[in-house]
Amino acid sequence: MGKVDLCLSSEGTEVILATSSDEKHPPENIIDGNPETFWTTTGMFPQEFIICFHKHVRIERLVIQSYFVRALKIEKSTSKEPVDFEQWVERDLVHTEGQLQNEEIVAFKIGIKKSRDAKIGC
Repeated sequence: MGKVDLCLSSEGTEVILATSSDEKHPPENIIDGNPETFWTTTGMFPQEFIICFHKHVRIERLVIQSYFVRALKIEKSTSKEPVDFEQWVERDLVHTEGQLQNEEIVAFKIGIKKSRDAKIGC
């Protein structure tokens, strides 16, 4: 059985909160699977979004692609509602002067098991 990208709208995933939205680059672009689309923010800090998987999932690998992000904080929740988040990852990102930042997080290094919601702040 091959790996499935659980963070796609085609898998039933939803962005249920975003602290910023632009009509040309809405938060739903985060999970559309199209490498040509993206979510853009107002530039004010911090920004965050919550992704809901609607079922418990095991996250083995997470890739965050961004520009001009200084720090990344990811929290998880196993509650039926997006509440009671626990810290999962927090790290400073390397400044790349306008170049794409690729941050890969591998689950076995940080001990995530099952989650329903992920809150990501940057």
